[in-house]
Amino acid sequence: MVLSDQDLKKALKNGLIKISPAIDFKTQLGPCSIDLRLGKTFRVFEHSKSPYINPLDKNHSNEITREVTVKDGEQFMIQPGDFVLAVTLERIVIHPSLLGRLEGRSSLGRLGIVVHSTASVFEPGWDGQAVLELGNLGRIAVALYPGMRICAMTFEKLTSPAQTPYTKKKGAKYIGQNGPDESKIHQEK
Repeated sequence: MVLSDQDLKKALKNGLIKISPAIDFKTQLGPCSIDLRLGKTFRVFEHSKSPYINPLDKNHSNEITREVTVKDGEQFMIQPGDFVLAVTLERIVIHPSLLGRLEGRSSLGRLGIVVHSTASVFEPGWDGQAVLELGNLGRIAVALYPGMRICAMTFEKLTSPAQTPYTKKKGAKYIGQNGPDESKIHQEK
């Protein structure tokens, strides 16, 4: 069952969902979702450093990417065909009785911007900033601005609280995520 705007307000008040900084209900609360804003940190791929990505080499992803921080009032330009990691401005904590789903915004999709390739589910017990897998599917560059509403998150109630929430899950690689961390798939060897 997806939480409605009324249920989202209750969940925020009761601490089942914690979002910081606090959301602006007038601009960020929808009928069944909460819009999250774009942070100012991005992880960009430097294509010329390697002919391929080796997901099992723990240093490779860090060697072929770099973190970029956009200054206040400036934009991040995402070129056609680009894929970058970014984060939401907000940190989200989800109670073990709920799960979150990240969705793109139609207004950005109509410009060719997708916000996730695969990672749309935020497991019960999630705690951290949401990493966005931004892609520009269009044929023209698009300016993105830190602080703009970039995605929407819906929340669903589980039939019972998760016995092992994400923060207690063995092998959880992104607990307390504070930026656009590179892939940690090498930990699964």
